Amino acid sequence: QVRLVESGGGLVQAGDSLRLSCAASGRTFSRYTMGWFRQAPGKEREFVASVNWNGGVTYYADSVKGRSTISRDNAKNTVYLQMNSLKPEDTAVYYCAQSGLAGSYAYPHDRQYDYWGQGAQVTVSS
Repeated sequence: QVRLVESGGGLVQAGDSLRLSCAASGRTFSRYTMGWFRQAPGKEREFVASVNWNGGVTYYADSVKGRSTISRDNAKNTVYLQMNSLKPEDTAVYYCAQSGLAGSYAYPHDRQYDYWGQGAQVTVSS
């Protein structure tokens, strides 16, 4: 059984930085693409970033490109999302997800992921 546990969320001020972590267990972490998504109140869940199996391919939403970095440590079964220059519009619940598709690619659609974490709240005050 796959389990994904996010951590690192919290309340920050605009312009601050934050690093989210997602610890995975249950199947061979290094085989699978990992992604981050977020859902703001009253809005649909949206893609944030994804990384392929070895970290060599990444993909970002335009809204976070240049301000965020996704990375992974396969030895620790963990994926990270470093977010800088945070804005109030970044406020959302952030979800970690694991894809069951071929791990060579960084997928941007939530239908391409089959396991999800419980989410971590990130609140950015102005």
